[in-house]
Amino acid sequence: MRADLPFRYYVRAIVQHQLHLPGVVLAILLLCQPATLHAQNTGGAGGPTPPPATPQPAAPSSPAAVEAVHPAMPPTPATAEAPAPAAVVPQQEAPPSPPLPTVDMPLVHSVIATALEFLGPRTLEAHSSRDFTLWGLGCLTALDPTLTFDSRGTNIQLLAGPMPLLSRVAPPADNVDDWAKLATDFLEAARAHSTAVRSAERDDLLQAFFDELFNHLDPYSRYIGPSSASTDREARTGGEADAGITLAQSGRHIVVSAINANGPAWTSEIDTGDRIIAVNNQLTAGQSVPAVTEWLRGPEDSPLVLRLLSPGRRRAHTVTLRRAKVPPETVFAFASGPIVVLRVTAFSSDTAEEMSQYLDQATQDRNLRGLIIDLRGNRGGVLQQAVTAAALLLDHGVAAVTSGRDPQSNHIWAVQGGDMTNHLPITVLVDGRTASAAEILAAALADHRRAVVIGSATLGKGLVQTVAQLPDEGELFVTWSRVIAPLHWPLQGLGVMPQICTSLGEADTNRALHTLASGKLANQAAITASRAARYPLSVSNILAIRKACPAALGNDRDISVARDLINHPAWYKTAIAAIPDDTAPSPQVVAAP
Repeated sequence: MRADLPFRYYVRAIVQHQLHLPGVVLAILLLCQPATLHAQNTGGAGGPTPPPATPQPAAPSSPAAVEAVHPAMPPTPATAEAPAPAAVVPQQEAPPSPPLPTVDMPLVHSVIATALEFLGPRTLEAHSSRDFTLWGLGCLTALDPTLTFDSRGTNIQLLAGPMPLLSRVAPPADNVDDWAKLATDFLEAARAHSTAVRSAERDDLLQAFFDELFNHLDPYSRYIGPSSASTDREARTGGEADAGITLAQSGRHIVVSAINANGPAWTSEIDTGDRIIAVNNQLTAGQSVPAVTEWLRGPEDSPLVLRLLSPGRRRAHTVTLRRAKVPPETVFAFASGPIVVLRVTAFSSDTAEEMSQYLDQATQDRNLRGLIIDLRGNRGGVLQQAVTAAALLLDHGVAAVTSGRDPQSNHIWAVQGGDMTNHLPITVLVDGRTASAAEILAAALADHRRAVVIGSATLGKGLVQTVAQLPDEGELFVTWSRVIAPLHWPLQGLGVMPQICTSLGEADTNRALHTLASGKLANQAAITASRAARYPLSVSNILAIRKACPAALGNDRDISVARDLINHPAWYKTAIAAIPDDTAPSPQVVAAP
């Protein structure tokens, strides 16, 4: 049938010419129906079969309905053949639904009970087990909007619309075990009633529970499921044991492309560029980089024998190591003339040790004029590592103070070691992504007039989390303290205000350097205001201070400004002197309200 001709043309052609085309007649009938025809499975799971009803003029929905339309067709002439009956499409059964996941409810109970026990004394503000549980059970409404709670009386009720599903007497507000049992009972009742809740696997159900719970706390407290928690632990402490070297393909050979400062290979006779000939007597010829990398891995403290050939040598040498779990390298160093740049990407369990090794190497150069510590994009990590890193560059003093409800969260992080650089000029690069432990290091060096901070206002994450490992191998990160900088101002929300701001554009940065050359700091007002701030600080005050140097991504100008300050001692001294004196008494740890 041509789509460009009106439908009535074909009807007229059939009637006038008495075409013997039963198939065409059937096609016309099908096209005339107001809805597509489908065979219906009346015995499926869609609901009980309805009782017989008075026929209504509705669209046909079965082969019988198709046949009932035939008398309304134009009469077929006697000489025409009778049309063949429409073929009935056999009904197909719907594919079976996948089985719903089973959930280990005793394990769910154990996870919730452990979490409630851990949360109680540690959150910044006091909350009861009742609060935590009812917040978490809000996940049921999120999974199935027909489920609600009524906690106004002495009983806690789970409702499906107006119908009660479960009612329990509310336990004492801080009874951890009873509230964990109530939570488990309600989750089970919801699973029995709701397909949406029943479809959630254990990890998804716990994730939903804790997501709803932590929606009522700060933005950094969170639950991480078993799989992600394992990855995070490896990032902090190292994963599978190996040699701490990175391999690459060089022509037909496999060579060492990098050596992790945290790994066993760092102090061995292995150098970048060395060709790997054999690993534990297995020849590497014809092997891929992933395959040989896998050979390097094995049980912690197990022996590893490497046969290597160094560039320019004719004889290979053998190195024997002990495999170790090696955290990912977080410090990378390179020289820029007489200036060394340390790029710190995160604070893992070995970051301070990496910094120490690079500083030790750098300070052996008698021509070294200064140090640039690049913290741009560094999202933080282990607080203790930031404090230890500060101790490498400070003779003594307080690096930070942490304050919370739990007595164990209250700490004065004092350092006393010795400046490894012998007071060389230091600049610190920051941007709007610099956060947490990285901000602690930047604030400590700036407040002690040990470094000039360059860039933009940092993120302002001044809250510290403590970590609990749960029975399902997930982890709970709970904010338990606030960070106070050495000059007593809060990092949370405010962030670190740089002495030299580069986020306002090239022209403004040039004016700032010109002002610095004249012996003044263009950003002095914001520096003074940020150091005078005290907790609690209103949002309006925070915004008023931060607008002087808005948070932004770092750029290439940051490095050039840092070099300018190191190469101009007078500029450097002016920027250092912009930090106000500490007129407050010695820091006292006070529990947060």
